[in-house]
Amino acid sequence: MTISVNGRALPLKVDARTSLLDLVRDRLALFGTKKGCDHGQCGACTVHVNGRRVASCLTLAAKVNGQNVTTIEGLSDGVTLHPMQQAFIDHDALQCGYCTPGQIMAAVACVAEGHATSREQIREYMSGNICRCGAYVGIVTAIEEAASKMRAS
Repeated sequence: MTISVNGRALPLKVDARTSLLDLVRDRLALFGTKKGCDHGQCGACTVHVNGRRVASCLTLAAKVNGQNVTTIEGLSDGVTLHPMQQAFIDHDALQCGYCTPGQIMAAVACVAEGHATSREQIREYMSGNICRCGAYVGIVTAIEEAASKMRAS
């Protein structure tokens, strides 16, 4: 199979049972995507496939053959952080940081989907991403700020 990960085309041989999460972490050494519950219930493993957010723990790697996958490592340009990444830092939208990559990936998708027009809407469309530390106030505020910057650019 061939997939594009963070803009880089990769020809790979993959066992049919391998999850996208395991491919990204174990084979490609992109450790930003976290393994949380491994049941699609926490959102720690959120990545984008062709611009749509997915739970990579529930997605078979073989299903993304020929598609574009973006992980947290692919959001920045290597020098400048993505506006969502910067907003999470600016608003202390994290505590332990374990859920943060998945939260950021879901937040970018939330804005791109047009679901970041109010605090209530943000909370609803981010509800699949769990923060065990309870940093939700900072997360919502960060998304509000980044959404306006993302819309402006």
